[in-house]
Amino acid sequence: MSTARAERLVNLVLALLATRQYLTAERIRGIVPGYADAATEDAFFRMFERDKTELRELGIPLETGRNSGFDPVEGYRIARRDYELGEIDLAPDEAAAVALAVRLWDSPELTGQAQAALVKLRAAGVEVDQQAQPVVEPRVRTEPAFSPLLAAVQAGRPVKFEYRRSDSPERLLRTVEPWGVISWKARWYVVGFDRDRRATRCFRLSRISGEVRAFGKAGEVRRPENVNLLEYVAGSAGPEPSPTTPALLWVADQRAAGVRRRAKPVDRMTVDGIDGDVMEIELYYPESAADWIAGHAPDVLVLEPDVLAKAVRGRLEAIAHGIGAGR
Repeated sequence: MSTARAERLVNLVLALLATRQYLTAERIRGIVPGYADAATEDAFFRMFERDKTELRELGIPLETGRNSGFDPVEGYRIARRDYELGEIDLAPDEAAAVALAVRLWDSPELTGQAQAALVKLRAAGVEVDQQAQPVVEPRVRTEPAFSPLLAAVQAGRPVKFEYRRSDSPERLLRTVEPWGVISWKARWYVVGFDRDRRATRCFRLSRISGEVRAFGKAGEVRRPENVNLLEYVAGSAGPEPSPTTPALLWVADQRAAGVRRRAKPVDRMTVDGIDGDVMEIELYYPESAADWIAGHAPDVLVLEPDVLAKAVRGRLEAIAHGIGAGR
């Protein structure tokens, strides 16, 4: 949002809060700084409609009405009883829990929302110590597909994405009507109706490759009332995987010390003219290991299994795509 628009919205809120009467659009145009910049009456009304929509999306309640039965047009105001935040009374342990929750999210979108909630609490007089050091501080991590899928669920729109099954490196295009995004045993899943298979399915977000593309009209997708998403994911996740998954990696000489500490050399190999060791490693969580291994590129190359090699390649392609888009 531009600075001029932000200032105009603040001035509009102040004007509507300061009056008990309903202010007509023309009256608002004359007293609120910023609206005089509109070149024509039509331009003003388009600007005013956008601002009203913005305020309502921010949760600011706009009232419409007439001051008397003789007024020809409706006006606007903000009732203080609806605008002002009610009293918030948190016990010390509850306030500490709020602060910890703010620090848990490892996602830019959710971090912003959590910080906004923290600001509102402080504005209400609740003192929350965000700097206190907890004994244990886990991170709630989300996959790149999380935000677009959540947005599609909220908008009721179907999506398309490429998906890789656990037993194959092949990526298949899926068309899904998403009903919800669920966390189960530290993994994120989307549950919905798979149009290609004509059945309910769940998909692990870490196996989604590339961009999640929403299409169709908002409200087109509706979640059935009798579906328990968490129970469906729990029943579809299948048996627990074996404790470890073996993998073969090529590691460049004198590089990736962290990988070398956890692996054992079994052979020698030259890649693109660079000498290195072929190393065997046992991975407890291959999905998470793909992020870890990708962080060592180009000094580490996955030789086996193909599924892990494909996962690492997908992460590197996503990084390269992000860098290219930012130029």
